[in-house]
Amino acid sequence: MSYQTRREYLLSIHGRYRRAKRKQKQVILNEFCANTGYNRKYAIRLLNGPPPSRVVRSQRRPRPPSYGPGVVSVLAGVWEAAGYPWSVRLKALLPLWMPWIKLHFHLSPVTERQLEQISARQIDRRLRAHKQRLKRRFYGRTKPGSLLKHQIPIKTDSWNVRAAGFVEVDLVSHSGNSASGEFAYSLNLTDIHTTWTETRAVRGKGQRAVVQALNEMRGTLPFRLLGIDSDNGSEFINWHLGRWCARRGIQFTRGRPYKKDDNAHIEQKNWTHVRKLLGWDRYDTPQAVEALNDLYRNELRLWLNLFLPSVKLERKVRVGSRLCRRYGPARTPLDRVLTSPGMEARRAAELQALRQSLDPFELARTIEGKLQHIYALADRRLSPKPSNRSSHSVTF
Repeated sequence: MSYQTRREYLLSIHGRYRRAKRKQKQVILNEFCANTGYNRKYAIRLLNGPPPSRVVRSQRRPRPPSYGPGVVSVLAGVWEAAGYPWSVRLKALLPLWMPWIKLHFHLSPVTERQLEQISARQIDRRLRAHKQRLKRRFYGRTKPGSLLKHQIPIKTDSWNVRAAGFVEVDLVSHSGNSASGEFAYSLNLTDIHTTWTETRAVRGKGQRAVVQALNEMRGTLPFRLLGIDSDNGSEFINWHLGRWCARRGIQFTRGRPYKKDDNAHIEQKNWTHVRKLLGWDRYDTPQAVEALNDLYRNELRLWLNLFLPSVKLERKVRVGSRLCRRYGPARTPLDRVLTSPGMEARRAAELQALRQSLDPFELARTIEGKLQHIYALADRRLSPKPSNRSSHSVTF
């Protein structure tokens, strides 16, 4: 029985109860308690008190939404073009992307002001319906190797670095449903301090091909490479990479076997920078590797490092029995590079000018076109059953 129904019931019997004799009051009281579920003493106070008013309390009118369909439409468009980032990251990139948002969406002053004021939590609410239509999940895998482990020190402490140059590396396989034969791998590299990421595709896990790709990525980094930390795969634990690091004064360490948390930074990038875009299809031809590198070397690295903010864990605080994590503000890898110690003023000016000269929406459309070309090169016979292509691609 609802509150309003109980109130009307009390109003209908109140006068009859007040006029009734003692025995009749007991019958009415028993009936009233049985129907409403009220405690007997509380029911007596209601029936002996003043008669309830007939005025029905009006329900509180919900506040109209502050952000209309126009703002939500622009938010959804930017969210899609940015590769569906978390609301905190989306909030951080809105000021950075605002010159291009104005150009592509023709914002009114009111809409622009609302985009500047909207909170991350409100973004989650406004985009909830869009997110429910795009729910999906993928799983990754890596395989450990076992060569020359005793020659390479294990790094078990946390990466508490204050300068750019110390990186984690890993391979992401594009084998599809079969691990036989040669197929493509994405070699991922991420800097611990700045979260700057570089990726290259190699065919097979050949030691020389991996070293060659690392040497190429070293030349594109906006800072000096100081240290490499890898897992225990044979593609990294070999004399080729050991000598390459020794000749260049690069610190070479590895994580513990079967402890993926030792390489947590790169494991996260394996998902956001590779698997989220390419899914689980098999790529095993030189043409596919060339197409992947055409994407990795050009638009994708610029789009991810110059325009997409990321959030970093700053410290852990123990509060009683709980371990609380404190995160810093969302910033792009480029912004962290520009404030990194030892950054050359000339190089910093070049990177800032490069970002100002690029349109993130145009980059996103180019990336989507190249992804569609890459999908066409997949080996369908050894790939998972084809489903809706949008299930593992990012539509920009």
